[in-house]
Amino acid sequence: MALQGAAALVNTAPAPSGASGGRTREGLADLAALLDFVQAWSWSGAPPTTLGELQAVRDLRPRLRRWWSADEQTVAADVNTVFEHAGASPRVVRHGDYGWHVHALPDDAPLDQRMAVEAAVAVVDLLRAGDLARLKVCRASGCDHVLVDLTRNRSRHFCGSGCADRTHAAAYRARQAGDAG
Repeated sequence: MALQGAAALVNTAPAPSGASGGRTREGLADLAALLDFVQAWSWSGAPPTTLGELQAVRDLRPRLRRWWSADEQTVAADVNTVFEHAGASPRVVRHGDYGWHVHALPDDAPLDQRMAVEAAVAVVDLLRAGDLARLKVCRASGCDHVLVDLTRNRSRHFCGSGCADRTHAAAYRARQAGDAG
């Protein structure tokens, strides 16, 4: 859940010019949007209350995004930096519908640090399993969203059904045009 939440957070960033098929996005336009995001993705701890927290979370997005394209050594070094910077001290907790899992910061730590550390803890599991390749960028033309491929055979290539549908429809139309020619 933390990795999928991290991917969703990365995907709230404004799209680079020409990316995301012409769609614009800023999923964290204001503090209310951040609060909705935190609740939707079950980020633990104190809810955000300041514009400073909003900006800190926005500033976190590019750092997390790098994990989707970096090699294992780079990701491991960055994860260690996240832990060190936040003063992470792992503890095992259970809350909500989640079983036992690791938290490494107190619930009143800054939201951006809690998000970074929770995502980093989840990335450690991928590093340990040699499964960093599960962090992917959508293959749809014009889309720059990231995703976490949790399929058994690592076959997910699109961020959502919309991108998959558009890509498959375009391939179908291209095949039909080739057959007609």
